[in-house]
Amino acid sequence: MAAAIAALALVWPLHAEPTRVTFPDIESLTHYTTVRRGNVTEHILTTPAAIEAVKNGKPIPTDTTFVLADYRDGKIYRYFVMEKGAGWGADYDERRRTGDWQFQWFWPDRTINEKENTARCQSCHGSRADSEFLFTFIQLRDFDGRTPD
Repeated sequence: MAAAIAALALVWPLHAEPTRVTFPDIESLTHYTTVRRGNVTEHILTTPAAIEAVKNGKPIPTDTTFVLADYRDGKIYRYFVMEKGAGWGADYDERRRTGDWQFQWFWPDRTINEKENTARCQSCHGSRADSEFLFTFIQLRDFDGRTPD
């Protein structure tokens, strides 16, 4: 077991790595769902074009951004940004690829959170290849235009 953990440490960096993800104009995004876990509230936002594409059974367009705004005890704690760019998947070994999506964590001041491991994000989101690598695909598809609580 220790050998497997050591092997993973060599494959996946323990801290943030450079990605092409930039912090988006969050005001231009649409809040389509909220997830609550104990004292954590996650407001999830994306572009109107992504919502339209999913509702019409089309692939999410290149240059789409998703933002998970992570609130703890009512205050913004951090942001998780998932961005799709043309050919961005080629930046990674095939085992790590999540289509052309890349990920980055940001602090409340919108600077990169270098303590987070984006390889871990790819690992989890890789299990969602059949739903555009999203955990909230169904909520996105079913979004009725009303801002969630």
